[in-house]
Amino acid sequence: MTVSAELDTLFRPMTLGEIPVANRVVMAPLTRLRADQDGTPGEMVARYYAQRAGMGLIVSEGTFPTEASRGYLGQPGLVDATHQAAWAAVASAVHERGGQIVVQLMHAGRLTHPGINGGREVLAPSAIAAPGTARTEAGKERFPIPAALTTTEAAGVADQFVGAAQRAVAAGLDGVEIHAANGYLLHQFLAPNSNRRTDEYGGSPRNRIRLVEQVIDSVSDAIGPGRVGLRISPQHDVQGTLEADPADVMETYGTLVDYVSRRGLAYLSILHRDPGGSLVQDLRRRFAGSLIMNSGFASATTLADACTMLRDAGADAVAVGRAAIANPDLVERWRDGHPLNAADPQTFYVGGAEGYIDYPHR
Repeated sequence: MTVSAELDTLFRPMTLGEIPVANRVVMAPLTRLRADQDGTPGEMVARYYAQRAGMGLIVSEGTFPTEASRGYLGQPGLVDATHQAAWAAVASAVHERGGQIVVQLMHAGRLTHPGINGGREVLAPSAIAAPGTARTEAGKERFPIPAALTTTEAAGVADQFVGAAQRAVAAGLDGVEIHAANGYLLHQFLAPNSNRRTDEYGGSPRNRIRLVEQVIDSVSDAIGPGRVGLRISPQHDVQGTLEADPADVMETYGTLVDYVSRRGLAYLSILHRDPGGSLVQDLRRRFAGSLIMNSGFASATTLADACTMLRDAGADAVAVGRAAIANPDLVERWRDGHPLNAADPQTFYVGGAEGYIDYPHR
């Protein structure tokens, strides 16, 4: 590809499963913590996403499917009718501006605390505490040792995702993204250091991916696979979830991606620091569907990065984080060659309008 061809591809429409998108610039799921105390995404959240409707697809920040699975104060939920009605307002605001939005469903697993989830028990694959501290209503507190999910409870996690997915579709959202990355519950099952189980959900890579497969199957059966995406982050050693054995990583994620490819999901989203490296490229060859790539965790994704992923790494679309936070009109700025606003990390998670809905358009 020439540079002009890469840019032409980036701004060309496509379809992700059943979701038509106007361009290949995807707003990555970004924790912002502006929901109400009960997890309801209010008018400010709707305005924030509507401002960014020029992105080909918006993926919401991680959203909890049950109260016990909530990982952060200020995080939005999709637990009940109140949440559903609020998400309907978000969807309507985005659609009125011509955008498409899916909600990322995230179970925190061991990355929560009774001071966050309303005093409920913390559940995980195994009784191994996450390192570090949680920001609770009382301040910073160490993550507790979680209770290991029973076999029956583990199987029931899929039903929790289904309930939230059905509420998402009923709210008018365009689909859901299943969060199996970044150290949260489904990633905890995938990683051998956080999953020490000896039942059908632990041990071999084949067993460790079982719950992710069950969630994919159940959600796909409930709302249709063409409205379901999956996000993974192999070798992204974050929040205490470690994947240090390259052979195990390849077997685990290769087996999972083979399965995902057969299910016909809307897309697979891979977060990895090296999209052109051997691991991601092997997964790309295995996956027959649309692939969204995201390299920008330690560093922000640039327009040049996006073009490189389209040209050299086999991406069909590119997920962008910090630039999307700071530039509501990012696609227009990239397309027309205009300078970008700089993101202010001090306002990423603090609540309020500053650094959320006050970044200027051109």
